[in-house]
Formats: sequence, C-alpha cells, structure tokens
Amino acid sequence: MIRAAVSFLILTSVVFQVLGQQKPTTDTTMPLHLLKPDYPGPYGIPKPEEVTAVLDRIYRYLDSVTPTGFVNEKTGQEITDYSKVDENAILKQGDFRIVSYEWGVTYAGMLLASEATGDRRFRDYTEKRLEFIANAAASIKKPTGNYSDWEARMPLRNLIAPRALDDVGAMTAAMIKAKRAGSAANLQPIIDTAIAHIMTKQQRLSDGTLARNRPQPNTLWLDDLFMGVPAIAQMGKLTGDQKYFDEACKQVLSFAKRMFNREKGIYMHGWVEGMSVHPEFHWARANGWAFMTEVELLEVLPENHPLRSQILDLLREHAKGLASYQSGSGFWHQLLDREDSYHETSATAIYTYAFARAINRGWIDAKAYGPTTLLAWNALSTKVNEKGQVEGTCVGTGMAFDPMFYYYRPTSPFAAHGYGPALLAGSEVFSMLKNFKFEINDSSVQLVERIKK
Repeated sequence: MIRAAVSFLILTSVVFQVLGQQKPTTDTTMPLHLLKPDYPGPYGIPKPEEVTAVLDRIYRYLDSVTPTGFVNEKTGQEITDYSKVDENAILKQGDFRIVSYEWGVTYAGMLLASEATGDRRFRDYTEKRLEFIANAAASIKKPTGNYSDWEARMPLRNLIAPRALDDVGAMTAAMIKAKRAGSAANLQPIIDTAIAHIMTKQQRLSDGTLARNRPQPNTLWLDDLFMGVPAIAQMGKLTGDQKYFDEACKQVLSFAKRMFNREKGIYMHGWVEGMSVHPEFHWARANGWAFMTEVELLEVLPENHPLRSQILDLLREHAKGLASYQSGSGFWHQLLDREDSYHETSATAIYTYAFARAINRGWIDAKAYGPTTLLAWNALSTKVNEKGQVEGTCVGTGMAFDPMFYYYRPTSPFAAHGYGPALLAGSEVFSMLKNFKFEINDSSVQLVERIKK
C-alpha cells in the first residue's frame, strides 16, 4: 500500500510539473503521512559500518593525543629509567591524563570495542597504557623534596597512595577487566591497593554506605556508585569471593533507599546526612553513573545471588524513568527534568551504552527500548566530529543545591568524561544491531525480532 501511495505521489508531482502548476499539498493531492519530517538530527536505523566508523575516529584521535612515558618538566627530556623519576618528573603531556577515573572508563570502552568489533587496535590501546602504568607504579620511588607539590602534578600517585574513590575505582574496574581478558601487565599490586582503600579506608556512613566529607560532612554523591561498585563487583568475579558481591549490592541498595525517586524513576545527585530537607537536582551524568553501575553489577553478579532480583528491578525502574525524559532530538538534558537545561553528551552516551547492554542481555524489553537506544546513538554520533573529538560534554562537576550551578557548567571537547562512554555506547549498539533486526514501519523505527545464531 505504501509503495502504491509513493507511486501516486510521484505521478502527481510529474503531472503538476508538466502543467506548470503549483498544486497545494492537501489531503486529496497526496498521502500526508508520507510528508518528510523536519528532524533536528538523523533518524532511522544506523548501519553497523557507520557505528564502527565513529569508533574508529575516536580511536585514531585518542591514540594520537595520549602518549605514555615520563619527561623532566624543567628540561623536557624523556626519562626512560623509572628509578630516576624525581620531583621534576611528570607524565608526557597530551590532551588527556592517562591515569584518571575518566580514563578508566576509556580503557574499558576500548576493551569492549575490541570485543564487539574484533578489531585488536582497541585492545592494544588499553594494553599498552596499562602496561606502562603498572611498570611505572612498581618502579618509581617517593621523591625527596616537595612531595605534596609533585603528587599534585603526577596522577600516578592516585594509584600508589589513593585517598578517594575517584583515584582508583574506575581505573581498577578497567584493570580487572583487562586482567580477566588476559592482560600481560602486572596489575595485581595496583588492584590490591585500590580494593583495600575502597573496602576499608574510604569514608562511610555509620551503616557502611560509601560517603565523602565534602561539600558537607557525610555526603552521598551519586557518582560514587560508579566510583566504587564496579571495582568491587569485578573483584568478586576475579576472586569468586561472595563478600564482594554482597558489598556491591549493599551499596547500590543503600544509595537507592536514600536517593532514588521512585515516582520519577531517577536519582537526585546529592544527599547529606543531617539535612532535614534534601533538594533534588537530577543531574544527568550522575544518573548515568548509577545506570551504568546497575548494568555493570548485573553483568558479573551470580544468577543465584539473593539480591539479584532487587538490582534487576531497580535497573528496570531506572530505565523506564530515564526513557521518559529523553528529548525529541534523542539527547538527555543536563538536568533531566528541566527541559530548558542544555543537551549533554556524556550522559546521553552512558544511557545509550546501558540501554543497549541491558537489551542485549535480555534484562529490559527490547521492543520498548530498542528505538530509544538507536535514537540516542544517532544523536550521540553527531557529537563526534571529523577529528574524533566528542563535543558537548559537561566538564567535571561537583555537587550543589541550586540550579544555576548545573545550568551553566561549561562543555568542552577536552572534557574527558565523554570518550569512554562514547566508545562503550558504540560498541554495545554495534552488538545490538547484530543481535536484533530493526525496520522502518510506517515511518517509525520498530524492532522486528532477535536474530537467531
């Protein structure tokens, strides 16, 4: 029927051109449901090769701007003997720090891109840098002189002497994934140091919930779900020790009890013990960290774990809530429920990954959320420029109790938070396109079936 309607439309157009007439478009001159929408971005079903083209651009850019090695800050001379690293030594400078929580996500994204596409370059990117980090961390000694000043310029100190979840959580989760995938790097000493900090040294509430003492004493940051739980869960997978799975589930449910708004299906960003009122600012990227944490935990949590059903229910509630706030262009807003706040790239990328992962694993309804996920990927792909930079990412952000703080956080292609999520998103969408058949049915994206293998 649609083909006949299109033929009618073409014939009608030809007749009007021959007669030199400008016939107005009405219900009688053409099927109006065939009018082309004026979409603000791409709509439809991306091809797998289009997805890998985006991943390739990101890879080529990052590989060129994230060198390994040490240099003398004063002379610029490269240091190849790590025993000679002193207070004048810094990591080679590129566009991004290769030791940071953001780059932990990037290393995990590269590993997943290699797994999904079969392209070894992505895995080699992570392997090369983690091997350098492991060797350097094992070799360098605490320098004499002004150590406090040096450690502020040397991010390796985060792994040697961690003081916060940001220092080790995401890096450690990526390292354990790399180790499980067969990495030859000696990562275990760093992993052990990090897990000891997370499990025994990090600030906690009286009930054991991971906390910080900023900006207020005993503050919960939603971000800390991701900064702590995936590393704990991966340690459970690596060792088989039940205590890590128990701890990971406890943290997720403790945060949810205080911070998840079940009516909206999304989290507040911050919660402070002792406050009589808890203002709710639903910051997009923090919700992304929580959404990704739920997916990462379920990925390794044993099927028979007694709390698995609660984590799965939480994931489904969160997915439903997040989907309801997706904008018409496919992006999510900086503050999820405030449509006059800007579209934010890193959160959109995280949601794309987590939705696609949950669909591929059968945890959420593919028919309901498949189109949401493809729309999000199409939007995200427009933010990866020809150079491979990810644009529109909110810079590092603290926690606040007023809207202006969130509305006016700057964005930058050098905000490292966008790269790992974009790699993860593209990798999982690539797999989703291999696992499911989609079609355009009456102009809309619809899932047809899961592809049998």
